[in-house]
Amino acid sequence: MSENGSDPRPLIELSGVKKVFFTEEVETHALSDIHLEIPEGEFLSIAGPSGCGKSTLLSLLGLLDTPTGGEYLLDGQPVAELSASHRARIRNRHIGFVFQAFNLIGDLTVYENVELPLTYREGMSASERKDRTLEALERVGMSHRRNHYPAQLSGGQQQRVAVARAVVGDPLIVLADEPTGNLDSRNGGAVMDLLKDLHEDGATICMVTHDPRYAESSERTIHLFDGRIVEDQEHAQKAVEELRESGWEIA
Repeated sequence: MSENGSDPRPLIELSGVKKVFFTEEVETHALSDIHLEIPEGEFLSIAGPSGCGKSTLLSLLGLLDTPTGGEYLLDGQPVAELSASHRARIRNRHIGFVFQAFNLIGDLTVYENVELPLTYREGMSASERKDRTLEALERVGMSHRRNHYPAQLSGGQQQRVAVARAVVGDPLIVLADEPTGNLDSRNGGAVMDLLKDLHEDGATICMVTHDPRYAESSERTIHLFDGRIVEDQEHAQKAVEELRESGWEIA
């Protein structure tokens, strides 16, 4: 719920979206008839077994791929009407990505990795890039390692740097694809705590996870099976908070 009591605006709207992959004479229906809204400020997780379409859906949301059918509105704008250059500009300015494999560039320092998305921003001064980069590193607790290289960091530290890179441009939404998949339970929990902190600061987050413990950290989970949404589950904590905002007294 927004502060004035009205529902938050939908940041993402999918209507009847499908994705079909064609290889020789074989059609693979990765997604079928997906209807989904993600309100501004929500923390949504996407769960389901391997091969169910989770990463395909995240790729569509991040404009890394295009639907075969249906409509996708991002911040009210139909993405099907966007040129390739416009889609690239939106990815750079409005979408932050966190990947399972970190995807840091080995011969760049931590600082340079985080700063990199900002170097593609037209009209941004070097001083503003520096301020934003240092602020992002401070948010994830990695400013003290800014002159190190990825190989000098643990997996958990590398993922923290990847999160800083995702949020440095102040995106509309952060898309995280199995962000804890390459981490042990302690570091995975620390990254989840970081994502929850970002959400509490107002970030909209959409996360793919196979781990039900981490899915419970979100406000809502959609479950995919064979390319379809089979369950849309609000978690108890979100429901309690909304009841409190409506004036209910809950212990």
